[in-house]
Amino acid sequence: MLLRRVVPFALCALILAPVTAGAQDAAAAQDNLNLVQSYEDLTPDSTGYAPVNGLEMYYEVYGEGEPLLLLHGAYGTIGNNFGAFIPALSEIRQVIGVELQGHGRTADSDRPLSYKAMASDVAGLIEELGLEKADIFGYSMGGSVALRVAIDRPDLVDRLVVAAGGTSTDSMYEEVYDAIQTMTAEDFAGTPMEQDYLRLAPNPEDWPVLVKKLKALDEEVFSWPESEVSSIEAPALVIVGDGDVVRPEHAVELFRLLGGGVPADLVGPTASQLAIVPGATHITLMLKSDMLLPMILPFLEPEKTGQGAE
Repeated sequence: MLLRRVVPFALCALILAPVTAGAQDAAAAQDNLNLVQSYEDLTPDSTGYAPVNGLEMYYEVYGEGEPLLLLHGAYGTIGNNFGAFIPALSEIRQVIGVELQGHGRTADSDRPLSYKAMASDVAGLIEELGLEKADIFGYSMGGSVALRVAIDRPDLVDRLVVAAGGTSTDSMYEEVYDAIQTMTAEDFAGTPMEQDYLRLAPNPEDWPVLVKKLKALDEEVFSWPESEVSSIEAPALVIVGDGDVVRPEHAVELFRLLGGGVPADLVGPTASQLAIVPGATHITLMLKSDMLLPMILPFLEPEKTGQGAE
């Protein structure tokens, strides 16, 4: 039953991480857990709701500089996915946390959830905020949305950080889809995702509707053509846990489609990068900010670090 409750993109990270991370890094997981829990102690510089495609998309802004959008995973929010990252990222970027359709403080609409529609929402938000373009850091579902934005609106995307995102149904193990088919809203009773939704959502009674829509999204068979993925111009840092629900083979293939996978000693480094994080599951990946930030920060500022090709 535990497998069925935690392997979908519904992440019970806040309560399960210290157990699932393993004894050797339980202390580090607890440190990151504390950072996530301290999200509510952060004070955004501003917050707002942007009218986009019939939604009122909630966003909050931290820091100054070039814009960096944060896109959470399924059932997630800005806080429970990125609370451990915002302080460091806002030192070098204007961080804009976004809550997608039906998540957090952004109310749902009558349309189904789809990557293309959510990508259109993000593109609309970028334009509504008057930004020329932005970096995007997406996790899980948000990683796939970030890739879709880069495909559909390359003019709006500068650099991508894609953590455990996929471009096809085959990106995840078959067992994950088997678990998703049995998932119900009741399986989330008492979890941080349900509690955040009930606390933040404009219509908390719609929790079962969100679960149904996200199940439908995960059950839909899809495969974006390689020609679409390889058309992405933005440099990307592809991140996956070595015990992720996203197969490592998929992450490597995505990296290759984005221009990576070459003998850099002979031909020079590529603009895109790949990180397979040791000891990380889909659940614990975003709790490893101590490992991820030293990779993400220099990737976002290659001109300062000399990392990668431009």
